[in-house]
Amino acid sequence: MGIAKSIRPYHSPAGGWGALKAMGTALVEQHVAFAGMELLSRMNQPGGFDCPGCGWADPKHTSPFEYCENGGKAVAWEATAKRCTPDFFAAHTVRELEQLSDFELEMEGRLTHPMRYDSIGDKYEPVSWEEAFALVARHLNALPDPNMAEFYTSGRASNEAAFLYQLFAREFGTNNFPDCSNMCHEATSVGLPQSIGVGKGTVLLEDFEKADCIFIFGQNPGTNSPRMMTDLRNASRRGATIMSFNPFRERALERFQAPQNPIEMATLTSTPISSRLFQVKVGGDVAVIKGIMKCLFEADEEARRTEAAPVLDWDFIRGHTVGIEALVADVAATQWSAIERKSGLSRADLLEAANAYRKAERTIFVYGMGITQHRHGAQNVQQLTNLALLKGNIGREGTGMCPVRGHSNVQGDRTVGITEVPGKEFLDRLEARFGFAPPRAFGHNVVTALEAMARGESKVFIGLGGNFASAIPDWEATQKAIRGLDLTVHIATKLNRSHLVHGREALILPCLGRTEVDLQATGPQSVTVEDSMSMVHASAGVRPPASEHLRSEPAIIAGMARATLGAGSKVAWEKLAGDYALIREDIEAVFPIFQAYNARIREPGGFHLTSLARERIWATPSGKANFLVVEGLCEDSSVQADEALWITSVRSHDQYNTTLYSNSDRYRGVYNQRDVIFLNEQEMAKRGLKADDRVDIFTLATDGIERAVRGFRVVPYAFPDGGCAAYYPEMNPLVPLYAHDPMSFTPAYKGVPVRLVKTAAQGAL
Repeated sequence: MGIAKSIRPYHSPAGGWGALKAMGTALVEQHVAFAGMELLSRMNQPGGFDCPGCGWADPKHTSPFEYCENGGKAVAWEATAKRCTPDFFAAHTVRELEQLSDFELEMEGRLTHPMRYDSIGDKYEPVSWEEAFALVARHLNALPDPNMAEFYTSGRASNEAAFLYQLFAREFGTNNFPDCSNMCHEATSVGLPQSIGVGKGTVLLEDFEKADCIFIFGQNPGTNSPRMMTDLRNASRRGATIMSFNPFRERALERFQAPQNPIEMATLTSTPISSRLFQVKVGGDVAVIKGIMKCLFEADEEARRTEAAPVLDWDFIRGHTVGIEALVADVAATQWSAIERKSGLSRADLLEAANAYRKAERTIFVYGMGITQHRHGAQNVQQLTNLALLKGNIGREGTGMCPVRGHSNVQGDRTVGITEVPGKEFLDRLEARFGFAPPRAFGHNVVTALEAMARGESKVFIGLGGNFASAIPDWEATQKAIRGLDLTVHIATKLNRSHLVHGREALILPCLGRTEVDLQATGPQSVTVEDSMSMVHASAGVRPPASEHLRSEPAIIAGMARATLGAGSKVAWEKLAGDYALIREDIEAVFPIFQAYNARIREPGGFHLTSLARERIWATPSGKANFLVVEGLCEDSSVQADEALWITSVRSHDQYNTTLYSNSDRYRGVYNQRDVIFLNEQEMAKRGLKADDRVDIFTLATDGIERAVRGFRVVPYAFPDGGCAAYYPEMNPLVPLYAHDPMSFTPAYKGVPVRLVKTAAQGAL
């Protein structure tokens, strides 16, 4: 029986006994209490499997407990004893299944058979693998143009699966690779290369042991990457300064009780994490960064006048960068009044942050989707990089840029070729290795793929994992576009909303999970993944598959490719699917950075993919790191209404991407409900609202289309003026498809202007 709906403050620290209880509850609810604990002992261990959750790095010297609360939930979710069988589908039409919540859908358990949609009965029915592959081949080969197919990839896919997937699509003839990265850290992939020549972070895990200052922007590590909390806790306890910038005062950024530490657990004590936590207005990050830079420039000028030691690292700036003069001029022209208004912080606040940075010898800049998922996300990334460059905090131990990626291999998928904008050198190597001419024209990202679907130009969608229909913005328009496709195919482990938002024909193809033994023609297989710090390591499942009818992702991709491309294919699909070491040999041939791939993954902890920027080699046209200027403070001049609030999306603590482990959010004190909106009491008073009122939320759109979600419960919360927050993906219908970063096409999930209207009929709470 579920917990009654309630709002009650949570006073305990992040982690601790609350985390252990929540993880244990998840294992029990999935009927794997004992098996789950045995699985956890094999997770993130040599010879074991990589966590199917976040992409935070594993320490080189592992303990027996290298997992966190949400990692435990991810294992329980995948290793569940519950099964979603053909009998379940026979008992429910798709229209009936649409009435279930996302949580209820996934709690039906693991998919056991390949299923095909029957439009006459409005039900999914079992289909053989051969028939499923033949259906995919028929639709793909009937397309007048290969670019009418979309090949979507989730970050859950391994390097081996992702490489085969891009190989299949490119031999078929398209570079259409809408990818989950497009919706989260594409602003990093686009913004960072223009600044420092690489699209990834520049830190290793051991850098956190050497940093004396850590700046965290727009990241909630206690929920989205809880293993990071160990590194933040250790840094705090040895005296490092941690400055956090976020609209919410996230509990894990305040204090943390380490479940692996017996003293903290026994004494019910905890470790403070942030030295200061600055609550930034939604969309105010550029103002914050410019304010800190303004303080530094003024202090450096004063040091020059008094002949004191310089504040900035001028040796580094002169030797390794270009563009400092334009940046200084831009910041000097930015008024303090505008910075304070846009950021929501005072000049004294920003001076405090600047002084902490000024005094630090080694600083790491951590950031998450609170930076990237804005209409100026790539510029946010670049301004943060400017701040790092001012004191030479890239290319030294204990320093660097640390974008916190989501899924455990979202970065690896991009490394092995999942990109709609492939480089010439990569395509040349692919052609040399396999003997076919890959397409050279750039393909679709998520936004342009959805636009093509809406125009009727795309006809087939194949999804390698993920929950595409829920993750995308502007549901009314985009889900309608998906329903107009000729075929949708989803490779998945569990039932989700995307399987119900389908094309005229549809397939659900069940695959092995990360925890399960993958037995192929040459024996048990390992896959590899790349974490947020560019470490590549092996992962081998240890649990029997949930069903004898499951196939691995590489085997499913190879099956589709063989059926579609036929005997004329240049790729030995069956051979590769039978021996993943051969796939890694092909990856190494196409990407020399994977030199000695098969040998190096046997090393404890795996190996690091070299970052040129970490070596202070700048792969930019200028040959140096670039200070980049953004004019103004990224204001949105299209929104003038006094009633406007800027809404930002957040994940609950019992959530991973679109996956829900429950409908509660322990750290924010929300239980058994998700249709809530957080805003402060001043904003409530302006609108005549009180706690527990129900409101309809309308987008202040510029295209004349009404976008709304209705009946959301008002929850008073300490939040900056001018803003509010609601859960992702429930607020995705409010995000117009046009509201994206023009540089990276990342949707602006973290900043949409809305107005609130009290719901006419106030429903029950």
